[in-house]
Amino acid sequence: MATVSIEQDPSVLAARLARAAETAAAADLDALLISPGSDLRYLLGAAKESHERLTCLVLPTGGRPALVVPKLEEPGFADVPLAELGIDVVTWVDGQDPHAVVADLARRGSAPTRVAVADVMPALHTIPLRSALPDAEQVLAGDVLRELRMRKDAAEVEALRRAGAAIDRVHARMAEFLKPGRTEAEVGADISAAILEEGHSEAAFVIVGSGPNGASPHHALSDRVIERGDVVVIDIGGPLPEGYNSDCTRTYAVGEPAQSDVRETYAVLQAAQRAAVEAVRPGATAESIDAAAREPIAAAGFGEFFVHRTGHGIGLDVHEEPYIVGGSQLVLEPGMAFSVEPGIYQPGRWGARIEDIVIVTEDGVLPVNDQPHELVVLPA
Repeated sequence: MATVSIEQDPSVLAARLARAAETAAAADLDALLISPGSDLRYLLGAAKESHERLTCLVLPTGGRPALVVPKLEEPGFADVPLAELGIDVVTWVDGQDPHAVVADLARRGSAPTRVAVADVMPALHTIPLRSALPDAEQVLAGDVLRELRMRKDAAEVEALRRAGAAIDRVHARMAEFLKPGRTEAEVGADISAAILEEGHSEAAFVIVGSGPNGASPHHALSDRVIERGDVVVIDIGGPLPEGYNSDCTRTYAVGEPAQSDVRETYAVLQAAQRAAVEAVRPGATAESIDAAAREPIAAAGFGEFFVHRTGHGIGLDVHEEPYIVGGSQLVLEPGMAFSVEPGIYQPGRWGARIEDIVIVTEDGVLPVNDQPHELVVLPA
């Protein structure tokens, strides 16, 4: 019997819609207004784009939901089990005011006093919706939906494990691409192709930071020629066709490192990353994981060179809740998935980062990446 994917399973989508409505009601909201983006994909399994024509799921906290969609875009939702989910489809054509249509649907039953719009809904639509619902306070839906999305169910965990395995296969091929005499851009092009070859639907990001460029955490690609002895940070990832993302960083040396302090400093980073992963468990706070990564680096005298948070949540977005950062008292729960990625960046010299995606289990932690954490020295 064929396996039903997350996006095709009406029972999964129905449960998400029900939980979203319940959570919204508990937040004193009358309706959620969700435009295309990862929130809509989470609720309907529909990977659609936002255009100048409004598409909007109207999810009232009491009453029947409706999908407002341009008539010409309606066929794109043919694979969504809308009838089975109890969602009315309301189409509109050019010349009609779709914001008024959404407002009328939001008023079914009673006039709303507080509605939440998708975080990524463009101002092109949020402002007209505010005018169409002048008596309703408009807030962001992220506060509601993040409570659902950051706790992954079993199917989502499995999707993240598949994504992790796919990006691991790309890292395992790095010796094919990363060689002296090649530019970062040339290496990046080969990595992008490999990301697709290994099962992703796109290469969402490719960072190849060689030599001093590795000290810039979000350096992308350049025409710098990779030299023998360079330390190179490779941070890559993207979504699988079902939408769940990979994100994994490893640090490589092209031949024996030219800088004499690389191995000793890298050992500090490796110990810090391992300590942070081992600290992940239900009941721990997000800031305690950040501290577990940060303390060994600071103790070794490199604290000023660790310039970002320790991690970010991941799922249908590469960056989502929970964020693993100092000051966050968020208590970790089973199903939460996030990166653990401390780094040491010495401007003008070199940098290093180690990143795994981990999932909080009932009694500990499950990393989804299994490539070596040691400094990988490639043939030069």
